[in-house]
Amino acid sequence: MRVLGIDPGLQITGFGVVDVEGPQLHYVASGTIRTAAAARGDLPARLKILFEGVREVAERYQPTVASVEIVFVNVNPQSTLLLGQARGALLAALVSGGLPVSEYTAVQMKKAIAGHGLAHKEQIQEMVARLLKLPSPPGRDAADALGLAICHAHASTSFEAIARSGTLSRRAHAQYKGGRTY
Repeated sequence: MRVLGIDPGLQITGFGVVDVEGPQLHYVASGTIRTAAAARGDLPARLKILFEGVREVAERYQPTVASVEIVFVNVNPQSTLLLGQARGALLAALVSGGLPVSEYTAVQMKKAIAGHGLAHKEQIQEMVARLLKLPSPPGRDAADALGLAICHAHASTSFEAIARSGTLSRRAHAQYKGGRTY
């Protein structure tokens, strides 16, 4: 399984690609998609950059599944709305490319990577570097995206076991503990 993790952002979106072979995780690639080339007030141009950027990453690395962070409600409703639109463009790019998409909250990802949901960015960066045996910690946005890919790698085996038990459908079992799969 090859997992593409996406940490959505309107200005900077992180991506990370991880290969999963049983319990082994192998780093493939990571980076960011930046929308600074578009004018700050030009939302459609920024969304287009995000959409095309994620499509390009998916075409280049050929993931079999994607994992995206669920947006939390921010203090500023306008910021939350803008982030939601960016996330929507990213999801549309992934789904239109035929990728199954799973979603996790930041707390779920932090628990999977650092062992507790209140981990700081630096802790996530260090743990991702350790788990993937990287020579140095990745950037903040790329580390979160790699963390989402790792989170899905760990959770997917449990979701598959639950689905095989026949008691829950694919759509229902992904809602376990707040994660979602489409």
